[in-house]
Amino acid sequence: MSKINKNVDNNRDIITSINPQSPISEQYRTIRTTIDFKMADQGMKSLLVTSSEASAGKSTTIANLAVTFAQQGKKVLVIDGDLRKPTVDKTFKVQNSVGLTNILMNQYAIQDVLQRTRISGNLTVITSGPIPPNPSELLGSNAMKQLLDTVTGYFDVVLLDTPPLSAVTDAQILSSYVEGVVIVVHANQTRKDGLLKAKNLLDQVNANILGVVLHGTEPKDSTSYYYYGVE
Repeated sequence: MSKINKNVDNNRDIITSINPQSPISEQYRTIRTTIDFKMADQGMKSLLVTSSEASAGKSTTIANLAVTFAQQGKKVLVIDGDLRKPTVDKTFKVQNSVGLTNILMNQYAIQDVLQRTRISGNLTVITSGPIPPNPSELLGSNAMKQLLDTVTGYFDVVLLDTPPLSAVTDAQILSSYVEGVVIVVHANQTRKDGLLKAKNLLDQVNANILGVVLHGTEPKDSTSYYYYGVE
């Protein structure tokens, strides 16, 4: 599969790229290692990252995980599956004139929307593309299943960013198409009942929940800035 070679500026928010030796970057590598073992053990390539509510840190988490997987030498693809409030283009500073929406509407082929990042030659993204009037229908289509089948045949790791589970059904739909799901929760923000509801929604579609990432803890609260816990 060929790729559009669109070199882009690095993003200051991706700590694993700008400061890979920092304690936070080390925590992301710990998370990556834990996930990597599970993926290898279960023969998985595709992973969805979501949260129970907005602003929990899922997009930050998925970006840093993508970088750490790429630094490991794996071919990584990040897909922006949030067709309502996309962020992948802003995080990686790439163009978003065409993307996932265009593939699902059969307007562009996959290779026409792939964008490499300057962060790593191993890291490629598919942005959301234009925001459609019917995100859930597009994400639940056979075209989405076929897309994931195709890219998992080429990339070592496919990471899918999605809207929060509490807002819309998009993440629930997509979780049945991927091989594993990670939930991001935010310290002092995510409510226990919200997290339990999110888990129940994923259980309804038999999603393979790998674990939870706790985001946003203060150093005084824990020796680990980020924590990965297996369900």
